[in-house]
Amino acid sequence: MRAIPHEPVDAVLGIGAFARPPGAAGAEDSLLTIGLFARRSRLSMKALRLYDRLGLLTPAHVDRASGYRRYRESQLATARLVAMLRRLDMPLALVAEVVSAPGPRAAELIASYWDAVESRIASQRELAAHLRIRLLGEERSYAMFEVREREVPEQLVLAEQRHVYQAELTEWLPAAVRRLVRVGQGCGGVVGPRFVVCRGEVNQDSDGPVEVCVPVDPARAAPSGAATRREPAHREVYVRLRKAQVGYPQILSAFDALAQWLSARGLPAAGSPREVYFTDWESAGPADEVCDVAFPVG
Repeated sequence: MRAIPHEPVDAVLGIGAFARPPGAAGAEDSLLTIGLFARRSRLSMKALRLYDRLGLLTPAHVDRASGYRRYRESQLATARLVAMLRRLDMPLALVAEVVSAPGPRAAELIASYWDAVESRIASQRELAAHLRIRLLGEERSYAMFEVREREVPEQLVLAEQRHVYQAELTEWLPAAVRRLVRVGQGCGGVVGPRFVVCRGEVNQDSDGPVEVCVPVDPARAAPSGAATRREPAHREVYVRLRKAQVGYPQILSAFDALAQWLSARGLPAAGSPREVYFTDWESAGPADEVCDVAFPVG
């Protein structure tokens, strides 16, 4: 039977990995060779040399003649933290920020990073589903959505319209909404979900146009600083999307599903398709419902 090399229990299990503050030296804080430090920290010597060059984990002593590195035992806590952060695929620049931050701030940085990772993965999952449908050419792909119907009353809306390509949309759209909401607050506030009307195709080659609409109270004085128009009462069919489904191009699955649903029933669209945003986008998580893709019907 192959002999198992002896290592301290905490090195194997990670118990007490953060018990001693990084760099805290004591009477027992001995110097370790780079090989032993690598084994106990679960970092390769190549990684340790890289982290030294980046100033992320600097040896306690470097021999001037040989360049041989030695680390203090108290540096194991930092090294193990670095190893675990890298297992999260955290970029080295952010690892350095976490390592140098006090505990509560470091915890906030990790939480913020992981929220972004989960949001990206959720969006990629929806994108993969969209691509699968496109590549397989599945019929009745609207089955992945629940198609609903509703009556929409006439609305007075503040409106801003622009020709904009897909790459520019993510910057212009929220800015336009903020402008219109500010104007709306001067005439009684916003009284319904904001919506975006796609007057034409929006992608890398086509620039719409796109119209942003914010409903306001028609009984109040006419607002200044923005164009207004009447959005006529209509019936519409729609599907509800989670935040992760709203990204481009996966949102196209919803538009395609509604178009197929209407075609299967011989129903013509009676107006331009739109996206209706009914909740706060910034506070919503990837799995939260945030938007309806809707088609007016006759």
